[in-house]
Amino acid sequence: MNSYLVAPAIMAGLGLFFAVILAVAYRFLRVQEEPRIETTLDLLPGSNCGACGQPGCHAFAVSLVAGKESPSRCTVAGPEAVDAIAELLDVDPGKQERRVARLHCAGGKGQAYQIAEYQGFEGCSAAAVVSGGGKGCSWGCLGLGDCRIACTFNAIAMNGNGLPVVDPTRCTACGDCVDVCPRDLFELTPLNQHLFVQCKSPLAGDLALGLCSVACDACGRCAADAAPGLIRMEDNLPLVDYSGGGPALPQAVHRCPTGAVQWLEGEQF
Repeated sequence: MNSYLVAPAIMAGLGLFFAVILAVAYRFLRVQEEPRIETTLDLLPGSNCGACGQPGCHAFAVSLVAGKESPSRCTVAGPEAVDAIAELLDVDPGKQERRVARLHCAGGKGQAYQIAEYQGFEGCSAAAVVSGGGKGCSWGCLGLGDCRIACTFNAIAMNGNGLPVVDPTRCTACGDCVDVCPRDLFELTPLNQHLFVQCKSPLAGDLALGLCSVACDACGRCAADAAPGLIRMEDNLPLVDYSGGGPALPQAVHRCPTGAVQWLEGEQF
């Protein structure tokens, strides 16, 4: 045999040998996947948003079949899908709590004092590092849309006031906007929790209002008007505690002088 053909022939033979070994190993050693996983996966929305705490719908389906999660943990699936999964797996569907992303800032271009017009690297993260943006309030939204870009579900749009607006019908509570915001302004909250503080400034009185006309001035009226234990003032901001307080009612926001504390009805943002 030509010596130039020996090496290729040996390599081809070895390749065929190992291919046969792999095929045999796959045939006899593979682990059969629980058939209900595929059926459960077909009932899930397939958005792979991560709102359930799993890296994707397949991982969530595996956890469901293993009994580690309840179907209602998927906040994207509708009630019919949740009930269908529960029936398939013969488990309790659990209580579905719809969550959405909300922004702790209402101070856009028309409310927040502008110290400069920011021009530089595009994006909130870059502005926060380089110059802090153009707003006088160093706790407010920078308005450059990192959250809009990060949202793969097109649930966030920038309005004319330079603030992100969340579409609750599209929001899956995946948390991407929470992770990308350099000022930690987004929070995932249950849709049925109506009291929401749209400010994160730790300043009080005229110091806060001098930077933003809709800032919380730490007057404490919301805490006084709410049910006992529901709202407490902490670092000059109202903190709503649904776990330890009384029922939340709209009266808590009626005397707020700036509108920093809002009562959000339904899917209002």
